Amino acid sequence: MLDVLRRFGLLGAPTDEVTADGTCEHPIVPRPQTTKRHYLHQAINLAMIVCSALMIWQGLVVATGSESPIVVVLSGSMEPGFYRGDILFLNRPERAVEVGDIVVYNTGTKADIPIVHRITRVHKHDEADIEDVHILTKGDNNYGDDISLYPRGMYWLQRKHVLGTVRGFLPVVGMATIVMNDYPAVKYVLIGFLALTVILGKDE
Repeated sequence: MLDVLRRFGLLGAPTDEVTADGTCEHPIVPRPQTTKRHYLHQAINLAMIVCSALMIWQGLVVATGSESPIVVVLSGSMEPGFYRGDILFLNRPERAVEVGDIVVYNTGTKADIPIVHRITRVHKHDEADIEDVHILTKGDNNYGDDISLYPRGMYWLQRKHVLGTVRGFLPVVGMATIVMNDYPAVKYVLIGFLALTVILGKDE
């Protein structure tokens, strides 16, 4: 009985046994069972990763004053300055916007996405009030201004539409975002794979 317990690792460390014909027989070691507690632990790890990412994002929002401190260029309208797939870093400075500033704006419609273009005209109504301005924008690589991109009846942007001013960029790094945007299935597969990796991962 003790030999059987040792072979299965239930009584001390299992040892190799020599059979009657002189061969060495390795002990049978039971495979560790994955418990519900293990899955719960991995699920908590996944939740902590997600929460950490959200906290970092909110920290950037507070530090830059922009609700979208990092954006990806989705079109070629600002070439040769910025190309599709470039990542832009924004902030929203406490100063009046000026002609020549490269800004990212969103007019607030449901289907609207942030657009990065250059300010070409600014009408200031009150020099002391940086919010009381009307702005016209244009892509460096476009022939005309952005009025055709604004909602119907809108001919100027207001400062509230400006998410931030471009302060830096990283080329090409955002192409992965564009691929996931063009092919949503890739995004869901990647998210599912990462989630399974965390949940099913073994603790060392």
